[in-house]
Amino acid sequence: MSANLSAQNAYKQNTVSTASPGELTLMLYNGCLKFLHLAKIATREKKIQAKNTNIQKAQAIIQELIVTLNMDYAISKNMLALYEYMNQRLMEANMLDDVAIIEEVEGFVTEFRDTWKEVIRINRQQQFGQGNSGQI
Repeated sequence: MSANLSAQNAYKQNTVSTASPGELTLMLYNGCLKFLHLAKIATREKKIQAKNTNIQKAQAIIQELIVTLNMDYAISKNMLALYEYMNQRLMEANMLDDVAIIEEVEGFVTEFRDTWKEVIRINRQQQFGQGNSGQI
């Protein structure tokens, strides 16, 4: 079992270290969604410590997304405001044990993730598709 866990950890490490910045951002969104989902379950089951831990993990990811914003772009200012709003709402969800607030934040993160996924797809299509036009 220990060897299996070691192999899984090596795979995860390799996946992160070989990912593009866009793929890393996608991983952050997916991780945030995972922790929000676990926080909702823990809240419903009145598991206060698990709820707190998972909300804090989601907030840490949002903080990482904030730190990595490139403020040279106007849209980054809007993203910063939304990330700060989500962070504030998660603090409220944690204090109030409110699943609806977690779901609100989950909705934002899902939209960001889906949009980011589409950006990656379009970028890859433009990057790799142009060189292959006309070839079979």
